[in-house]
Amino acid sequence: MTRWVLHVDLNQFIAAVEVLRHPELKGRPVVVGGDGDPAKRGVVSTASYEARSYGVHSGQPLRTAKKRCPDCVFLPVDADCYNAVSAEVMTVLRDTGDPVEVLGWDEAFVGVDTDDPEGYARGLAADVQAATKLDCSVGIGENKLQAKIATGFGKPAGVFRLTSATWFELLGDRPPDAIWGIGAKTTAKLAALGVTTVRELAAADPDRLAAEFGPMTGPWLVLLGRGRGDAEVDPTPYVPRSHGREVTFQKNIADWAEVGEEVARLARQVAAEVSERTVARVVVKVRYAPFTTVTHGVALTRPGAIEQAAQDALAQFTPARPVRLLGVRAEFADVPP
Repeated sequence: MTRWVLHVDLNQFIAAVEVLRHPELKGRPVVVGGDGDPAKRGVVSTASYEARSYGVHSGQPLRTAKKRCPDCVFLPVDADCYNAVSAEVMTVLRDTGDPVEVLGWDEAFVGVDTDDPEGYARGLAADVQAATKLDCSVGIGENKLQAKIATGFGKPAGVFRLTSATWFELLGDRPPDAIWGIGAKTTAKLAALGVTTVRELAAADPDRLAAEFGPMTGPWLVLLGRGRGDAEVDPTPYVPRSHGREVTFQKNIADWAEVGEEVARLARQVAAEVSERTVARVVVKVRYAPFTTVTHGVALTRPGAIEQAAQDALAQFTPARPVRLLGVRAEFADVPP
């Protein structure tokens, strides 16, 4: 039998969970984000397919979503519920006995040995549906990269296989950001070098890209262009590399003393939540009005001194425009390589 990597992706996960909780919302445009009030500051966590047809998408301000789709139903984020449902899905995947590498609430890689990956994928999707009433798409590949990209072609609620044999036929003439792991900024840099398609990226000189992107990243981009990637599915439980808290203010804060008080409050909250982890660094994020974000971090020199470290990081900022968002993040030292 052949070894395959499957990428299981739950369709519009958060919105789908909310529709299960509120069946009367089925078929309506649903947006989940913040406390569910589009009149307040907050961003879209997820949008149903019906809402997406109006141009609503994740990361978009709730107010913008309301303008684009006045008839959208807005709901608050309920992380505890999503965690519980996600755990049910991952249990279904693990019950196969195959290695499962969890990527987040709504997606995971599964390593399988089979001569019928499509049949296996459809069976897995059916098991998830039977256990949770949630639909998922499944991408099939020879490695994680191929499987992850394949899922996009299988949506919604379908199965799609992408291999080295079909890589260039499907992706060759597309821009580099069609590849998982390559963003808009990298694509723009590649375009400046005359590399505008996946096919051209695959044929690029690794040394030339190394000179532009660095000795590790440059050759890695060429490998991505060729559809190469890691094929090992690691079932090791995910260990967070950091933990933080943020707050978006409904009215901008202009008083820097109040900013300091809010940072101290967030730092104390983070400290209480990471008391069992070893913290190496503390990072403070400030988002000035209207939407400029700056971060500064400091190494933690004394165990438990997260609040002081946050204040030291805040001291690196120049009090300027009013502040609309603050965040404090603890980065852990006890993260496995």
